[in-house]
Amino acid sequence: MSESKSAETQPAKQPLPPGMILGPDGKPCKICTAFRNWPKTTKKTTQNASSGSSTGTKTSAAVTTALISASQAAAPSHPPARSENCPPDVEQLGRATWTFLHTTAAYYPEKPTPNQRANMLTLIRSLPVLYPCTHCASDFGEEVKKSPPDVSGRVGLSRWLCERHNEVNEKLGKSKFNCAVEKLDERWKDGPDDGSCD
Repeated sequence: MSESKSAETQPAKQPLPPGMILGPDGKPCKICTAFRNWPKTTKKTTQNASSGSSTGTKTSAAVTTALISASQAAAPSHPPARSENCPPDVEQLGRATWTFLHTTAAYYPEKPTPNQRANMLTLIRSLPVLYPCTHCASDFGEEVKKSPPDVSGRVGLSRWLCERHNEVNEKLGKSKFNCAVEKLDERWKDGPDDGSCD
């Protein structure tokens, strides 16, 4: 009898819009969701829609990937205009993070000192702990456990990051990068031979 009473008094769970990701607090996560998928509602409406979610709900990497893929398929051909002074969404943050990591690897020494190796390991291992998108952070942390970072030198680190980036791209249905050192150097350090970046 108490079960039926509690079921009657609980608010009905509202389905999330396609591509909307819940944060660890069970509420919609802006930094985990692409801007194009963020509902254009007031904060009060968003809070009401999320109130039926259980606190502490976590979406697995597979579910996150499915949601992101579904949102990309349902995304309009012309994304909505976004003000330049808005906080980053998951896509902007991801591009900026990958740009930083790939560029850092491109300028990493060929023969790093033990201190440089330790610092690079600290940087990479801090991402699963500090990265604002908890689902992205958790997924990256699992990949780091499966394939420990190669901090032996510039080439090894660049290739390791490219392989991790390709794993993420595969999950998101994006094309993969060529991880040949020449291609990585062209993209992140030297620019193309035609001088178009000089």
